[in-house]
Amino acid sequence: MVPFSEYATRYRCLAMERRDGILQVSLHTNGGPLRWGLGPQRELVEAFVDIGADRENRVIILTGVGDEFSGPHQDPNRTVYNQDGVAITAESLDRVHWNAKRLMTRLLDIEVPIIGVVNGPAKRHCELVLMSDIVIAADDATFEDTAHFHLGSQVPGDGIAPVLSMLMGLNRARYLMLTGQVITAAEALQWGLVSEVMPRERLLPRAWELARQLAQKPDLLLRYTRIVLTQPLRVALAESIQYHLALETLSSLQSHAHERVSQD
Repeated sequence: MVPFSEYATRYRCLAMERRDGILQVSLHTNGGPLRWGLGPQRELVEAFVDIGADRENRVIILTGVGDEFSGPHQDPNRTVYNQDGVAITAESLDRVHWNAKRLMTRLLDIEVPIIGVVNGPAKRHCELVLMSDIVIAADDATFEDTAHFHLGSQVPGDGIAPVLSMLMGLNRARYLMLTGQVITAAEALQWGLVSEVMPRERLLPRAWELARQLAQKPDLLLRYTRIVLTQPLRVALAESIQYHLALETLSSLQSHAHERVSQD
């Protein structure tokens, strides 16, 4: 196990602080809202391993920095290819999707309760924070998936489809992913995606209040309850994510080939 003093400052896109066994993880890019990319994807996979292995972590608060949880919104007029300077090949996609699978499974491998704090619009990978055991959101938070089918380039195969289908219901999730719908905080509360909505300045105090309440429970009760409550998500991902990622890879390669032909 890596001690907290080492992994707390290891990652560029995660700021961590821990008090009384409660670990707050704030996602960011250069101190501002998280800008999604291959770097944050890779770091989160590694950080979730460190966090999950540290048994001094008894409750996790997962949030963002600033007025957005994650971004940017994916513009349909912009390509997603060659992001971060990585050429699109079968080998490069395999590395990306290797991390994409583990991004979900390593998060679920954290065996203590997670409180998701959606401090603003979750424009990229909203499923990560929605997989938390308790989710609270700012009153201007939004949720979307505009970086896959809506962009016209990729199958939503990196875990977002089964997670949103389970949380929202199949028809609502399919509508969101096919149309690029943006869900408001009020709708998310009504549909059960989040449990509380409030002004942004009240979110972290409320999250810490909930975390301290949970932290009063014995260690094994916290751990085993987390395992029980996340088992349906584990099963859903185990049954689908490899197949979905394979289809996402094929659609990415096909779209990239079409894009190259269009440029020639």
